[in-house]
Amino acid sequence: MRDGNYGEFSTKQAQQMYCRMMSDKIARSSQIDSSLYEVHDVKRGLRNSNGTGVCVGLTKIGCVEGYDIIDGKKTAVEGRLLYRGINVQDLVDGCLAEHRSGYEETSYLLLFGELPNKIELEIFKDYLGERRELPFSFVRDNILTAPSLNIMNKLARCILSFYSFDDNPDDLSVENVLRQSIDLIARMPALICYGYQAKLSYDKSASLHFHRPLPNLSTAENVLRMIRPMGTYTELEATLLDICLIIHAEHGGGNNSAFTTHVISSSGTDTYAAISAAVGSLKGPKHGGANIKVVQMMEDMRKHVKDVSDRKAVDKYFIDLMKGKHGDRTGLLYGFGHAVYTKSDPRAVILKKMAKKLAAHKDLMEEFELYDYLEQNASELYFRAKGIEREMMANVDLYSGFVYSALGIPTEISTPLFAVARISGWCAHRLEELYMAGKIMRPAYIDISDHIVYTPLDER
Repeated sequence: MRDGNYGEFSTKQAQQMYCRMMSDKIARSSQIDSSLYEVHDVKRGLRNSNGTGVCVGLTKIGCVEGYDIIDGKKTAVEGRLLYRGINVQDLVDGCLAEHRSGYEETSYLLLFGELPNKIELEIFKDYLGERRELPFSFVRDNILTAPSLNIMNKLARCILSFYSFDDNPDDLSVENVLRQSIDLIARMPALICYGYQAKLSYDKSASLHFHRPLPNLSTAENVLRMIRPMGTYTELEATLLDICLIIHAEHGGGNNSAFTTHVISSSGTDTYAAISAAVGSLKGPKHGGANIKVVQMMEDMRKHVKDVSDRKAVDKYFIDLMKGKHGDRTGLLYGFGHAVYTKSDPRAVILKKMAKKLAAHKDLMEEFELYDYLEQNASELYFRAKGIEREMMANVDLYSGFVYSALGIPTEISTPLFAVARISGWCAHRLEELYMAGKIMRPAYIDISDHIVYTPLDER
């Protein structure tokens, strides 16, 4: 402050003191009585009273089916995930049966609305392969400089930086946005892998090893090659990561990051601004960041339970966790529950089958059985912790956390890998929004503040 009571704001201590003091004002001015949401019929969180999402648009890209409405009531059903009307389980099964990668085919389906034939798929894969390299000097100027504590922030910044390397960044024609979209899909693996190497070098003084992406490799193969010092991987590892990418590629227009893409795109902004905003959404622990929370939760459990074969000790840990005594003290059991799915998350069902194969291959069955035990007993443990009967359904984060750990994928790139997959869905939603050329999204908020007469400065 100018009178010297708080020192100069150039010092970190003075900044913290000022913000700590002023945060009380924020708390007082932001407090809203929760009952007013019902009074004004406001759909908080864009959720209806029965927990279903408020419909704000139409899409032909992805469909998340988790319940039926019968006689006006929400009824639980087995979950289904459809990409352009095709069950994601069928996509995975088809690729496994033919012993080939499927993420590129999935990207084609999401972007163009139909499955490619052999020639169309090869052309698309060649196009992606040719665009995997980052622009000249990009790594030096945008990745190695100003390393980020969180790779998702680095990823968002790098995507924004592509604007400066694009000769036609603001053209919103479908042709131009498609070009930008394919470039982003192709380059995402290099962005997260190089970003991770830069973080290691900055935080741990580790040696840098940059493997160039190879055009003939799949997205999953390139990720494994670039993230590992020796660039080696097994066919099973590449297959499992490919499946992870397929099942994370899209999840309907209502998930937070896809909705963000629609909202931002409706303003007419450029592709890089829209997709970087989606990355920012996915970073949140209530969205894509949840898979990291699963890994951290299991690591914390092992710190408190010396013998994980002692299921009573394991039970006690998770009961205490849900009472807010362990982990991040939130009382949340990560890897369970979903906004739409009620009986099962189809992505978790798919991933669990492959996770078991990987566990057997890597001699990790004891670890896998621990995850399976938690899934089977979560509802009972929740009741013992909360005194409330609730169906605790495993979501995709439970087994994706296990898979990434088994693959030796660093925790720091778990959520960035989610972005590598979801970029296809985001770009498809952006193209759909721009093609429809609808109105800018502009929802309403009801102002409930009192009207106050302005007071001159000298009279306050």
